Amino acid sequence: MITLASDFGSPYPAAMKGVILQESDARLVDVAHDFPRQDVRTAAFWLREVLPWFPPAVHLVVVDPGVGTDRAAVVARAGNHALVGPDNGVCLPAARRLADGADEIEVFEIDLGDPASSTFHGRDVFAPAAALAHDAGVEAFESRSEFAPVGEWTDLTFPEPTVENGRAEGEVLVVDGFGNAITNVPGEVLDERYGGTVRVNGESAPVEPTYAAVEAGQRLVTVGSHENVELAVNRGRGADAFGVGVGDAVSIDLDHA
Repeated sequence: MITLASDFGSPYPAAMKGVILQESDARLVDVAHDFPRQDVRTAAFWLREVLPWFPPAVHLVVVDPGVGTDRAAVVARAGNHALVGPDNGVCLPAARRLADGADEIEVFEIDLGDPASSTFHGRDVFAPAAALAHDAGVEAFESRSEFAPVGEWTDLTFPEPTVENGRAEGEVLVVDGFGNAITNVPGEVLDERYGGTVRVNGESAPVEPTYAAVEAGQRLVTVGSHENVELAVNRGRGADAFGVGVGDAVSIDLDHA
């Protein structure tokens, strides 16, 4: 299996699939091609949440605002998975989760010669590299001259929250398509607070385990499937209701009654 993820929209992913299918008999599965354009961190977050649910696969990831620069093309080996993409950190959060520990990640630089285009490395570099990784097998990258082990690569980590003295300080990592504002605050801070309230950026909101626990249109604080605190509205957009967006600070007074 080769999965594909990008910020390309349409029709560019079709060209990548065409290249892969010329060189591989892999099953192709789309993860998403509507990531926010050139937003490496948002793509990295969603890949970390989605890719671990796949069986062993090669994951082709192209969110690449540095295309045409001297940034490298890399493949990261993480357990039984391989992630092919630009060396801008987009693959690393998912790789760490797939490998279950950063020490188990191995990164190889990809050299496939001069690409046909300096603006479409998804088609000319990363798609052929994904097909090659699939053909070689995850355990055999060292046997291919196109993959050279590297000791340093661009990493990407998410900011850490602060939880102390009954208060959690964090930020919004992403806003999903439903408008839920997903923070970096761990969901465990809401343990034993369901049915009560907390104060978010100075305003009170109920804490509930499900969206439907409040009336339609009402705000709530809950824990999403990603196990982080999210700010939501039942049948509405939490980001709008709480007045926050990606990167905005979130302060949660946990002892508010």
